[in-house]
Amino acid sequence: MGLVNLLSDTQTRPTEEMRRAMAYAEVGDEQRGEDPTTRALEERIADVLGHETAVFLPSGTMCNAIAFRLHIRPGGDAAFLHPTAHPLEAEAGGPAALSGAVLVPIEGEGGIFTAEAVEAVLADPDDRYAPRGRLVSIEQTTNLAGGRVWPVARIDEILDMARRHDLRAHLDGARILNAVVASGVPASRYASGFDTAWLDLSKGLGCPVGAVLAGSRETIAEAWRYKQMIGGAMRQSGVLAAAGLYALDHHVERLAVDHENARLLAEGLVAIDGIDIDPEAIETNIVIFRVADPAGLCRRLAEEGILMAPLDGQTVRAVTHLDVDRAGIERALAGARRAAEAA
Repeated sequence: MGLVNLLSDTQTRPTEEMRRAMAYAEVGDEQRGEDPTTRALEERIADVLGHETAVFLPSGTMCNAIAFRLHIRPGGDAAFLHPTAHPLEAEAGGPAALSGAVLVPIEGEGGIFTAEAVEAVLADPDDRYAPRGRLVSIEQTTNLAGGRVWPVARIDEILDMARRHDLRAHLDGARILNAVVASGVPASRYASGFDTAWLDLSKGLGCPVGAVLAGSRETIAEAWRYKQMIGGAMRQSGVLAAAGLYALDHHVERLAVDHENARLLAEGLVAIDGIDIDPEAIETNIVIFRVADPAGLCRRLAEEGILMAPLDGQTVRAVTHLDVDRAGIERALAGARRAAEAA
């Protein structure tokens, strides 16, 4: 019996059909703009996100790194984001090291903060003692805050506030297509108002690697400089880009299956003594629940070939994706009951 890997949707593996598309991709020198498959992917993602153009990058972390470097000026500019956001939690201090950014956490339920919360900590532009507010960054969907979907109205409020205060706006769209499938709102409606936005290919879409950063032509031209500087320029990247094109054609609508499996998991977990979860809070493919001993529970589950991740001393995260079917969810629930009883 194989693993039920719920550590993250980054654990997805390319399907046989995706591998076939990769094997027969038309390729060229990406750095010179001569890879037709990569160009096609960039054009398509730019259209999906409602921006002029885009650049293919090795990872979503590099998308954030370059976007922060584009927006943050030397001298201690402040970037506002949720305390569970990826640049704060999982990028090795990159925004500070690469851009000199002061990261200012903004609290908000489910990873979704308000424009008023940002305005409450914005310093007077003439205050020589405080970092200058420069950037507001949001995640769609929220990651460690539970896969919640930012409502369009809240995004509009954030963007209006950013314009009033001369802030740049960045959308970490790692799971934006999960938001699209869950809400029915087009990705361009979520993303087009931001100065930069990106979409990840290696999570729910099931690609082996890659993400695409979008923006204006001027912005993406500058992004290419930082791509080169950081070391992310590639050659025959069409082999990878072909996976992204295949995923856009075949793996978007099926994200609804992951959402259904996440709700099934949550509804099963709530019935287990010692596990605290609100199934109504599950909007997409991320399930976070509370338990007395997260590390112990995950260790016992791993002994049965069921992988989940302890987030801290109180919570566990499980993420559904295309490599975990309904039978895998049922197996995970059976294992969780046994692990909770053993505890």
